[in-house]
Amino acid sequence: MRFRRTSAASAISGGIWSGAAYVIAALALVPLAAILWALPAGGLAAWGDISTTLLPKYVINTGALMLMTGALTALMGIATAWLVSAARFPGRSILAWALVLPLAVPAYIAAYIYADLLDFSGPVQSTLRSVFGWGAGDYDFPAIRSLPGAALVLSLVLYPYVYLLSRTAFAAQSMSQFRAARTLGLTPSRAFWRVALPGARPAIAGGLALVLMETLADFGVAEYFGVPTFSTGIFRSWLAMGDKAAALKLAGVMLVFVIVLVALEASSRRGQVDAKDAIADDTALIELSGGQAIAASIICALPVLLGFALPVAILLGHAMDQAGLQSAGDLWSYTADSLKLAAITSIIAAFAALLLAYAQRQSVSRSAHAAVRLSTLGYALPGALLAVGLLAPIGVFDQSLTRFARDTFGWGGGLVLAGTSIILIYALVVRFLTVAFNSVSAGMGKLPRQVDAAARSLGAGPGRVMAQIHLPQLRFSIAAGAALVFIDTLRELPATLILRPFNLETLATRVYRLASDERLAEASTAALLILAVGLIPVFMLSRTSKR
Repeated sequence: MRFRRTSAASAISGGIWSGAAYVIAALALVPLAAILWALPAGGLAAWGDISTTLLPKYVINTGALMLMTGALTALMGIATAWLVSAARFPGRSILAWALVLPLAVPAYIAAYIYADLLDFSGPVQSTLRSVFGWGAGDYDFPAIRSLPGAALVLSLVLYPYVYLLSRTAFAAQSMSQFRAARTLGLTPSRAFWRVALPGARPAIAGGLALVLMETLADFGVAEYFGVPTFSTGIFRSWLAMGDKAAALKLAGVMLVFVIVLVALEASSRRGQVDAKDAIADDTALIELSGGQAIAASIICALPVLLGFALPVAILLGHAMDQAGLQSAGDLWSYTADSLKLAAITSIIAAFAALLLAYAQRQSVSRSAHAAVRLSTLGYALPGALLAVGLLAPIGVFDQSLTRFARDTFGWGGGLVLAGTSIILIYALVVRFLTVAFNSVSAGMGKLPRQVDAAARSLGAGPGRVMAQIHLPQLRFSIAAGAALVFIDTLRELPATLILRPFNLETLATRVYRLASDERLAEASTAALLILAVGLIPVFMLSRTSKR
């Protein structure tokens, strides 16, 4: 009888967790459903106007930006990963982990710094004119505020995605094959091109897919450098021009890019060798000396210097200026708003991630597992896409809710949700739920199912098993996932710009507002705080990669 009660309780428990997964998936899919619903609105006439005026420019610029950024990140990431994995040169052990540091620098902050550094009135061109006596039209200097300039800035902070996955693949999968090729008489360069690189191709493709997702989602760099992309077009159509239909249609086309990138990332993961089944080897295969060793050190040091050390040094210099010191006095007011927003978002995301992890563990239903996967698609969705996808349905819901509150309770105020942070928190939870779920799910996977069965056979209900067995062992995974969501929320820019209420100022929006007004010195303290917080997941990634 106890066995039957336990089986019945398990079935009921699985149904409860499945129901939670369905609810979370439905909430996460609201912005996608709104965008897909809006695509056929207006008929061919509406599409004709967009396709002839806006769409070609955004498709070409977004595609070109992704192509340039992908090429540069592949070059930097693969070259540095191979040198660190296979060669011995001065500074190798330090550079191996330092190459991850640029990931802590938000791309929009790097854009503000390099624009200030390389513009006509910046220190670089001013020094050249002073040294050589040049006038305004006496020399040609590449414009940093351009499509290639945006690709360069994005590459300097995004290449660690390719570097990390490539380095892991080289160390765990390709080294033994490389040794075998060398014993058969191949030169190091031929062995790399014919053996090591093809073996690491799935990992490289996965890293590039992540880079392209970040490039597609970028708003700060493209907007500041004047490059019309889908993110800037959606932002401009919705807020500047008030054309909600055009913004939703642009978001629909942008969604096609997202689907392609998600499919690319999924296919790359299927081709990767499980790191648990491969033996990592940190022994250098190539001994470099003389000029080759110096060249390898320079190649690996340049991305760190340009992507991390230089931006930090410039921000520190600005923070020591009078304007920077004066702006530090107002730091707490907008830091408090950022911390409150990030705390609420991380708590909700961690709770939802726990529900999804239990649904994945307890339910045998394929539909429940599909709901879990759909719930965690948000990280691939750009912030601008999520924002415009939520505003339309939430606006309709808000009007209905306000009408119900007025008719039922005599509510005399305005819209219930408008002017609050609820919609912004909703979007941020959908955007970063994947981060929390990955952490909680990884911790859940380490808990043996036999313990659950033993506790249930002794009469413990699902709630008691969860409270007394699972939660104590998952507390670090839950905390880690919540911390990562907290950090990502502090750095998020496009969704916050579109959805925040007028009285909410975050660190990211303050940096954007001040830097857009060419007041980088005043923005430096907030930018340094965002960068310092971003170092936390970078160090976690570096330690994980090393293991």
